[in-house]
Amino acid sequence: MNNLVKIGDIGLGEFPLLLAPMEDVSDPPFRALCKENGADLMFTEFISSEGLIRDAAKSVEKLDIYEAERPIGIQIFGSEIESMRLSAQIVERSKPDILDINYGCPVKKVTGKGAGAGILQDIPKMVRMTREIVNSTSLPVTVKTRLGWDDSTKYIVDVAEQLQDTGIKAISIHGRTRKQMYKGEADWSLIGEVKNNPRMHIPVFGNGDVTDGQKALEMKNRFGIDGVMIGRASIGYPWIFNEIKHYLKTGQQLKPPTLEERIQMAKRHVELALKWKGPILGIVETRRHYGNYFKGIPHFKDFRIRLVTADTPEELLPIFDDIHDHFVGQEIS
Repeated sequence: MNNLVKIGDIGLGEFPLLLAPMEDVSDPPFRALCKENGADLMFTEFISSEGLIRDAAKSVEKLDIYEAERPIGIQIFGSEIESMRLSAQIVERSKPDILDINYGCPVKKVTGKGAGAGILQDIPKMVRMTREIVNSTSLPVTVKTRLGWDDSTKYIVDVAEQLQDTGIKAISIHGRTRKQMYKGEADWSLIGEVKNNPRMHIPVFGNGDVTDGQKALEMKNRFGIDGVMIGRASIGYPWIFNEIKHYLKTGQQLKPPTLEERIQMAKRHVELALKWKGPILGIVETRRHYGNYFKGIPHFKDFRIRLVTADTPEELLPIFDDIHDHFVGQEIS
């Protein structure tokens, strides 16, 4: 029943799985692991338009993309239309497959400036900004957003249609309002309404609370969405993409990774991060992944503390061998 899902001319398969753009998570080391494990489309961490225009090192570094990652989207955020237009042109020079606009980040330091989900308080500006960006680049432009600012402003069905009219090629919708942040349950019924609006003809991807194949299949069947975007459930668990694909295909759960496989993946993740980010950030920014890499291992607390407090590669890397020696052969719950 499903045809090939396309963003512009980019084919993504029948029901693509997308890696969400996550600050300090969706970097090249982690993206490499997710790609190997079945992610169909990935996005960079969000990049500040003001940072790009000022040539700020941290922003420019996030433009780094690699051939093996394709198709890949670079995501930008900002509150000034002219800055966003100029940064779209800078992004185009990095030759990603897609340019994505962040209208969904709920963090106060972003929304307080009217960027990310902050723009949901000014829909006319959101539409104008999107149109300017679409007109300033030859890249296919996509949008990631939320249902609305709060419960009284869930205008996403109308907003998605207006954004489509500007020329965007796909939309990803997180099933929460900005006010909810990441609390409560994602409401997929409105994502379904966007998808089933007869006037919508671009792909609609759903995001929020998809943690396994069963949930992905339920959302696909209930709401007819074109694919799902995976965010927090992928942190420290790049296997999730292949697990979901296997379930969609067979109705069976794949066996979870063994402890040996978890150790190897976590170690490789650190090694890639050290290579790409250097000995300080390479260590600090992989710490948030350990909770999931080693989830369900009984009596793991002391090792977790060691992992998140090790400050140098020399301190950190031997811990993986200690985990192996101490736990391999034990049951993971």
